Amino acid sequence: MKPILEVNKICMDFGGLRALDQLDLEVKSGEIVALIGPNGAGKTTFFNCVTGIYAPTSGNIFLHDMKGKSSSLNGLKPNKITEKGLARTFQNIRLFSEMTVLENVMVGCHCRSTASILGALFRNKKTVQEEEEIVRKSYGILQKVGISEYVNEMAKNLPYGAQRRLEIARALATEPLLLLLDEPAAGMNPQETKELDELIVRLRDNEGLSILLIEHDMKLVMSLSDRIFVMDYGRKIAQGTPAEVRENPVVIKAYLGDDS
Repeated sequence: MKPILEVNKICMDFGGLRALDQLDLEVKSGEIVALIGPNGAGKTTFFNCVTGIYAPTSGNIFLHDMKGKSSSLNGLKPNKITEKGLARTFQNIRLFSEMTVLENVMVGCHCRSTASILGALFRNKKTVQEEEEIVRKSYGILQKVGISEYVNEMAKNLPYGAQRRLEIARALATEPLLLLLDEPAAGMNPQETKELDELIVRLRDNEGLSILLIEHDMKLVMSLSDRIFVMDYGRKIAQGTPAEVRENPVVIKAYLGDDS
């Protein structure tokens, strides 16, 4: 499998604190990869560097499309990185609470729209057709993630698990090559977590997405990941299959717990 994301020796300093230290990571096409580690290990900082929220102190980040074209993400703003084909969700849900479920997904579609300011003002035929297509596309995405029943509901009124799915739907609307999920199961009950597991696998299998997730739910991580990267104090301390990581004594000591 070819790589979709390549991260080489990323460092991130905040004053005298090194939050990421020479971190290497790769996600291959069609993979579900998990990034795990104790609280404060630097996982979300890593996501913020990859998605342009932070500018890494050093290192390189490359995104490769399906045609083999490589793009450096260093120095790009978040919206430009999204246009390249990388989308994310957040640990703390960030929906437009006063907009409907459908409108939240439509917002994600606009990074791929072609309507000009004049077209939006004068409502020409091309603009109207594109807006109609965005509505159809957005509703289709809601069907894929299983929350189309809430299409006209205000986002703030959704059950918690549905809000998590809506954030995933909005990310899917940007047509990503790689989807980054930051603790998608946080706060979910066991049934919601099971349904999330099934959704993530379905997105990989049916939509051809590559997925990188941060998650503390080890049952979820072990059940759906092809590979796992383990961080501690900003460094990568292990990587491998779920079976390899589960049995790694360094991981057991640093993250999963050492009974000795």
